Amino acid sequence: MNYWKIAFFSLAGLIAASIVGLIIVIGNTASSPPLPESNASSKAGYSLELNTTKENFEGIANTYIRKAVKGALPVELEMRDDVLLTSELTVFSYTLPLAMHFDPIVREDGNLILKQSSMELGDLNIPPSTVLKLLKNSVEFPPWMIVRPKEEEIFIDLQDLPISGDVKVKAKEVNLAEDEIILEVLIPKN
Repeated sequence: MNYWKIAFFSLAGLIAASIVGLIIVIGNTASSPPLPESNASSKAGYSLELNTTKENFEGIANTYIRKAVKGALPVELEMRDDVLLTSELTVFSYTLPLAMHFDPIVREDGNLILKQSSMELGDLNIPPSTVLKLLKNSVEFPPWMIVRPKEEEIFIDLQDLPISGDVKVKAKEVNLAEDEIILEVLIPKN
């Protein structure tokens, strides 16, 4: 038997096994981290209700995201009739545009859940949970942002945002169709 044939088939088998292994590792969505318990503050204080627009909320959110991600990936948030998160992923030296659409859900404790509704990654047809897993593994997110690939959602702990002092923020309503976002700012008594 020719040694070149043995070497060729050995190399082809190794490449095929590597690709299958990579697909298994990427496609395996492990259990997501649990959501934090409601940390409703029992301290007495003052509350301030803020009505804002999608444009203002988008600017505030992008400021916090840029500061938290620190240039690891160019991530932009855009508020439309849904929440659009755009970025890019590099796969095998190809940069692919990434667009993920989310529906915002306000929890009872005032935190937000962004439930994924659709996703585009270049021309590739990849399950959203896989893209969220890749995003979670490639970017170190701040502690107030929890990516949950299996549930296809991103949890945003507004009360854990790094705001000066003991000031806390809660979402009361997010109505993107009416361009109305209501936040409650809680300021403790000294």
